[in-house]
Amino acid sequence: MDTRERLIESTRELLWERGYVGTSPKAIQAHSGAGQGSMYHHFSGKHDLALAAITRNAEDLRARAEAAFTQRGPAFDRIAAYLRRERDALRGCPVGRLTQDPDVMADSALRKPVEDTFAWLTDRIAGILAEESRLDPRTTATALVAVLQGGYVLARAAGSADVYADAVDGALGLLEGHLPEGN
Repeated sequence: MDTRERLIESTRELLWERGYVGTSPKAIQAHSGAGQGSMYHHFSGKHDLALAAITRNAEDLRARAEAAFTQRGPAFDRIAAYLRRERDALRGCPVGRLTQDPDVMADSALRKPVEDTFAWLTDRIAGILAEESRLDPRTTATALVAVLQGGYVLARAAGSADVYADAVDGALGLLEGHLPEGN
């Protein structure tokens, strides 16, 4: 991994753990093993590097979701595959956690990849639901995204990934009977 990639990956990790304010240039340099000169050679500053890291998190979320959504099978199975994919529920969503960061939300450039990713995710789930569902695709997709993000919050509060799994199972239970299931 080259220096630029180490800087981005380190910033992704630190943003997830500490948020924007807690992610200092010195912490990024220490985590990545890159010097100050290398950091400023590749990025104009912390904001530029944070934007690259947030954008990478958003791209990663989309790619993982798309992998589940493009599987063969009924809509229910594809949505279930996405909701049940392996996650670190106690760490939370690396994109969703940024919505709680006032500095990210106050900065339109940093907020945009977060906002665009959740809009994309909602639209993508709504499109899948529209294929086979008797439910309103848009409102149901919004509820499913909210269940995921809320499941992370509840799991972190309880200190148990089981709470996240319960939220997902509950959402899928509500979908049963409204979408055909595969075998």
